[in-house]
Amino acid sequence: MRSETQKDVDAIGRSLALLGQRMDVETAPHRLEEMNAMIEDGDLWSDPARAQKLMRERQALLDAISTHKLIETGLRDNVELIEMGEAEGDAEIVSEAEQALRDLVELARGKELEALLDGEADGNDTFLEVNAGAGGTESCDWASMLARMYVRWAEKKGYKVELQSMSDGEEAGIKSAAYKISGPNAYGWLKSESGVHRLVRISPYDSAARRHTSFSSVWVYPVVDDNIEIDIPAGDIRIDTYRSSGAGGQHVNTTDSAVRITHLPTNIVVTSSMKSQHQNREACMVALRARLYQLELDKRNAAVNAQHEAKGDAGWGNQIRSYVLQPYQMVKDLRTGVETSDTQGVLDGDLDRFMAATLAMDVAGKSRAEAQGDA
Repeated sequence: MRSETQKDVDAIGRSLALLGQRMDVETAPHRLEEMNAMIEDGDLWSDPARAQKLMRERQALLDAISTHKLIETGLRDNVELIEMGEAEGDAEIVSEAEQALRDLVELARGKELEALLDGEADGNDTFLEVNAGAGGTESCDWASMLARMYVRWAEKKGYKVELQSMSDGEEAGIKSAAYKISGPNAYGWLKSESGVHRLVRISPYDSAARRHTSFSSVWVYPVVDDNIEIDIPAGDIRIDTYRSSGAGGQHVNTTDSAVRITHLPTNIVVTSSMKSQHQNREACMVALRARLYQLELDKRNAAVNAQHEAKGDAGWGNQIRSYVLQPYQMVKDLRTGVETSDTQGVLDGDLDRFMAATLAMDVAGKSRAEAQGDA
């Protein structure tokens, strides 16, 4: 077997080991049997939320088992084909099996990355905000370039992108933009992009063609769904109704339909002023749950919290990634050291290498912390 092929075999083996470890391949079939038994219990469906949660967990486990078997079988079968082809001197069989192994390496690497997305909210849809920082028109233009980059990345993933709000720059670009991005593991992939992004280039707005440095910030937070339990005691909130303002319609300003909910322990206030008071109460509770969940995430992770507090203070010392277009071409992540000279590819949405490296670094750090805690 050629050395390059052996490297592919070893890479697939490492991915298999990681996938097996994360789903606990020894106990997975037994857990699946237990879930199947619970689903067959008619009493389960008296609690729709619990039933839906179990169904999601079961499907995730089924997918993990199926993926592990697919990669394991593919590795074994193609290694056998290569050995047989080499023994019989059939170069065509060897070539086809080697190509199949290369394809399997890509599949295994992709599944390995997906396995890292096991946080409580990683599977959720996400909100993504881009804000221009220090640099005036330059930064507004840079913010629009970043927004386009993330939209292109999401579209390549097959995700749904909805523009929530946008504020245009005075001369060019945007001051800010907010998107809702929907798709499997949207938050899990994008959460590593929160931080300040720095651009170095020859300014198209400078008649002297001087080099400028611009900053823009990105903030990512999950859409909270029923899979995440946020307990809000009735005594912790105050609900006020008031007359919604606005022009038009004979009933405008005649009924107390707008709703304001104040979370007393944190003083978080959310409002909604649609036509129906029932809709407003529901919308306010959804928004409050999202705000409280993000607050909890910030408490769990001091680094994330620091980024949140620094939101809008985009400048020197806070950046996570540098994009240099002149005098040379380089995009470098300052946390992981991952870099590439394909700047246009990155600006067109080729971000997976950076996200993957950050995910791997976070998992490694978590494992070290757990090991130290056990010690």
